[in-house]
Amino acid sequence: MNIFQISTLQALALGYSRAVVTVKELLANGDIGLGTFEDVNGEMIVVDGECFRATEDGTVFKAEPDMGVPFASVAKAKADVDYEIGAIGDIDKLKEELTLKIEEGFGLNSMHIARIDGEFRQIRARSESAHRSRHVDLKDILAKTQRDFAFDDISGTLVRIYYPDYMDGINAPGWHVHFISEDRSKGGHVFDMDMIRGRIRLTKINRIEIQLPTEPAFDTYSLKEASGSDIKKVEQGR
Repeated sequence: MNIFQISTLQALALGYSRAVVTVKELLANGDIGLGTFEDVNGEMIVVDGECFRATEDGTVFKAEPDMGVPFASVAKAKADVDYEIGAIGDIDKLKEELTLKIEEGFGLNSMHIARIDGEFRQIRARSESAHRSRHVDLKDILAKTQRDFAFDDISGTLVRIYYPDYMDGINAPGWHVHFISEDRSKGGHVFDMDMIRGRIRLTKINRIEIQLPTEPAFDTYSLKEASGSDIKKVEQGR
């Protein structure tokens, strides 16, 4: 299985938020995944071959095919593991559950995509509005544009992507998770949740293709200067 990634998290963290591909081009390479849009204009959720944008208040709209994508990861859904699960009270316990599953399958050095369809007492998430900038760190952009919100008593889908530790910088090591409601009206980047029950479908990925930006401006970024601690704070959602 192949995962298709646009740019690197280091570049996004340092403020490279220009379009690299369009939504249409992205969807030609995968039907499940996550990312963001040009100028960090909301959180991206790709599910069932469709791309959605969560705005700064958690409202979701279907993304237009010509919208620009500076950073994303998508793959073709193919469940290697498929099972039902009961209540899980917070995001860390769900992370432990998924990590145990990939460890059992000798997959800690591989990439994985998990789709969890479930019922939730609460989803706590965030998203952001567009901020056009060049060489402004992502953490500084989000400090201006990010908004937190919560959804209570809701059904929907969590999309989680796992990258191993040695790929730190290319993407965020560990699990990154976005949510979209069953009616496709609400969503965002998740930093906590309380699940009543769910169905987990887990796909192991053993190959990655990365499409880097082609414009000369990309080469003005010193990607090694991206702060690991800043990336971690952004990925944790707050």
